[in-house]
Amino acid sequence: VTDKKAERLQHVAELLNAVGRDTETKILSTLEESNPNLASQIRDRMFTFDDLTLIDSRQMQLLLKELNSEVLVLSLKTASDAVKELVFSSVSTKAAEGMKDDLESLGPRRREDVEAAQMKIVQTARKLMEEGKIVILGSDTV
Repeated sequence: VTDKKAERLQHVAELLNAVGRDTETKILSTLEESNPNLASQIRDRMFTFDDLTLIDSRQMQLLLKELNSEVLVLSLKTASDAVKELVFSSVSTKAAEGMKDDLESLGPRRREDVEAAQMKIVQTARKLMEEGKIVILGSDTV
């Protein structure tokens, strides 16, 4: 994906993030029928790893139950402090300490491996959103 195309895809993703959930779903469903690859590229830009901070602690617990602990720890390697805090506050103190220890002993990793782990978590979160199991806190939340 060229820089120009990536910029346009990001712009479309931001526009879709700004409209209501129903409109977003209709547009992406229609696009999915005609160009599944493009729809997927836009979806990938709509909900990012840092957007995990837009779900509450209880919903984060649901997400964490779906994840492999190795993938989770690897994903936290470059995570923002806000994401780390949400994850750690969503598990028991003992589990949080274990994750912190695992993270400290992880050592250098390839950026692409960390990003792949983060994308797996984003995809799992998106699946749970589509199933109605978690809700993103945002402008259309009451």
